[in-house]
Amino acid sequence: MRQLSSVISGRVLTPLALALWLAGCASAPEAVPERAWPPLPAHFSATQASAVSAPAAPTPAEGQWTLAPGAEAQARGAWWRPFMDPVLSDLVMRADLGNTRLQEAAARLAEARALLGTAEAARRPQVGANAGLQRQAGRGTLGGEQPSTTASLGLGASYEVDVMGRLSQASQAARQDARAQAALLQSTRLMVQADVAQTYLQLRSVQSEQALVDESLQALRDILQLTLRRERAGDVAELDLARVRAEAAATEAESLALQRQQALLTHALALLVGEVATGFSLPESGASFSVPVIPPGLPGTVLARRPDVSAAQAAVLAAQARLGVAQTAWFPAVTLTGAAGQASPELGDLFKWSARAWSAGALLSLPLFDGGRREAAQQGAQARLDAALAAYRGQVLTAFSEVEDQLRSLQWLEAQSEAQGRAVAAARRATALSATRYRHGLVSQIEWLDARRAELRNRRAELQVRTSQALATVSLVRALGGGWDGAEAQPQATAPGAPSLARLP
Repeated sequence: MRQLSSVISGRVLTPLALALWLAGCASAPEAVPERAWPPLPAHFSATQASAVSAPAAPTPAEGQWTLAPGAEAQARGAWWRPFMDPVLSDLVMRADLGNTRLQEAAARLAEARALLGTAEAARRPQVGANAGLQRQAGRGTLGGEQPSTTASLGLGASYEVDVMGRLSQASQAARQDARAQAALLQSTRLMVQADVAQTYLQLRSVQSEQALVDESLQALRDILQLTLRRERAGDVAELDLARVRAEAAATEAESLALQRQQALLTHALALLVGEVATGFSLPESGASFSVPVIPPGLPGTVLARRPDVSAAQAAVLAAQARLGVAQTAWFPAVTLTGAAGQASPELGDLFKWSARAWSAGALLSLPLFDGGRREAAQQGAQARLDAALAAYRGQVLTAFSEVEDQLRSLQWLEAQSEAQGRAVAAARRATALSATRYRHGLVSQIEWLDARRAELRNRRAELQVRTSQALATVSLVRALGGGWDGAEAQPQATAPGAPSLARLP
């Protein structure tokens, strides 16, 4: 009997010993391969070419913009303040509170944190209370053919021994999911702020453009009245009157189109700040907005600060942890259980010492044949990891591309603005000369109108170029992952080509 007991004991303990040995041999998932990120450039090509291809950009104002250490959790700062527009600042603050996309992102973050709490709870002992009252009759019961009652009251506990690290890796995956949602919330906030700023700047640009058109329209109406009187007096031909009427009508149509654009942009702002479009309006802004200059910094800071890149990185780590969870399905799971309480056929005897009952056990489970379910789950986890790696690499490439796009845009817009300024100055001079010659009867009215039309066209083009500079500046802020307040910024001395983003483990 003693020999049989040792044989049974050996057979029972062998699977557990095998599981522990496999746990010692199991290793964590491999580190993310080098193909996860492209080579990090030492500088942006647009900044290197700017000294040769375009006029030198002015240095940023002291205390407004500077470089900051790359960190995904670092505050992005009130980057919109250098535009020097209190209405814009108020709209951004209102959007931060009322935008529905931000509220959705915040809810998804709360859900991810709740799932993390669920994953963490699975690693802790589970304790529950139970109570029961059962009455039964029939052969084999305590009372024979007579009905009998059984009352029970106790506590039960269970704990899964994380031999293979399945629970810890599931918790790690949930933690990375929560980190990704936190980064996506920050990315959504930056996106909403940029949308508010760009929509507002477009609205102010259209308002300024309409002021130019209305000024020209009023002048044309005055010319029309003068031409009408001269036509009645026989001083000018009816053709001149028809030309002035056509010009005035076309300018009025442009003014109405600009009013329509204002209405659409105002409604878009109302949606962005989370308010009803009906009755939404903005106060008048006397001064025109200023366009700040933003240093791009080193490429590594872009990777470190962009929240969408951080979210993609967290998604890779979560997929990597879930691959580890799928791999542990091939190994046994060990669960410890225990229960203690009271059980008695008489309810009055339930709390007596003689009614005590307890149990303790250990369960080792290992699927032997599952029809390929575990293999398919591991292949699916590997595929999701490959997809996350590709998405991460794509996000990094997108970040570099967006920064280069906006730097190039600002570079050429600066040169375009300078050229357009010269065109406006020349057009104004041409209009003044044409007006003088027209008053002295040296040129026809159509030549004067052509000069005025050319001046208006050039002034509107100058305003549009300036607006494009402001929009590209906002896009650059977004591409860089946010701005920096002067009070919060800390200068960073980094060697060229040194990345600020730590590579994935």
